[in-house]
Amino acid sequence: MASGRDPYQVLGVGRDAGDAEIRRSYRRLARQFHPDRNKGDAAAEARFKEVQAAYDAIGTAEAREAQRRQAFSGFGGQGGFGGPGGFGGMPGGMGQFEDLIGQMFGQRRGAGPAPPRQQRARAPPKGGDVNVHLDVSLAQAAEGGSFPFTIRRLRLTPNGGVETKAASLRMTLEPGRAHGSAKRLRGQGHEHPEGATGDALVTLRIDPGEDRRWEEGRLVQSVQVAYSTLVLGGKVEVTLPDGRAGRLSVPEGSMVGDRRRMPGQGYAGGDLDLEFELAEHGELDEAQIKAVTNLRDLGL
Repeated sequence: MASGRDPYQVLGVGRDAGDAEIRRSYRRLARQFHPDRNKGDAAAEARFKEVQAAYDAIGTAEAREAQRRQAFSGFGGQGGFGGPGGFGGMPGGMGQFEDLIGQMFGQRRGAGPAPPRQQRARAPPKGGDVNVHLDVSLAQAAEGGSFPFTIRRLRLTPNGGVETKAASLRMTLEPGRAHGSAKRLRGQGHEHPEGATGDALVTLRIDPGEDRRWEEGRLVQSVQVAYSTLVLGGKVEVTLPDGRAGRLSVPEGSMVGDRRRMPGQGYAGGDLDLEFELAEHGELDEAQIKAVTNLRDLGL
């Protein structure tokens, strides 16, 4: 990125974020800083361009993988450890390199003294585990099935370098499996040059859908409510996770952040929390501006 900032930080997402989460964050920030909503604001325009560049950099799985390969190539330039950039070519330098090799050998830097010789003899060496996410939609997770995914494992080359090997796998999910649950696939991890291959730990990541998020295993859905409806009460249109539409009653005197819980309307028969947020509005007409001005004058 031209700005030099980490695209994950620009978009406010974690490094394990999937396509849907990154896309939602990008859309939210793009709306917030769009030049049409911030006329004449040079800082907002620059931020908008930065958000766009960040999404271009990590918006797809392919783009994120290209970034990882670029960072990893800094270890040894041409495939070994002594090429251009050397050990320092990766962020973190030698320390991160040792961490990576430690993971591949099933141990980490700073893990303490080596165990006694007798104990080492009883514990044959084994490659480290590979952590990977399986991304599915709410409908796919509710129905279950067999889903493909790709992992990348490490192995040492004969010349002392490190290379990656991609593998395409499938995992069967029973219907209604919990978001964030993990499954261990034996023998699908990093390869050890003198011992067994490690395992793959596959964590299920269910995309909650637009305007929804996971909170302690329960779905929370944002519902946009006009200010007048929050103050005076009323009804708003809501689309539930299963696609059904309905009208939600908003009590008089509600506040942004208030919630209504709907038992059994969430994922796999769980509860669904509907959380009020202030509805976004476009450009106001003359009558609306006059009404808002009157509210301001009355202290609202």
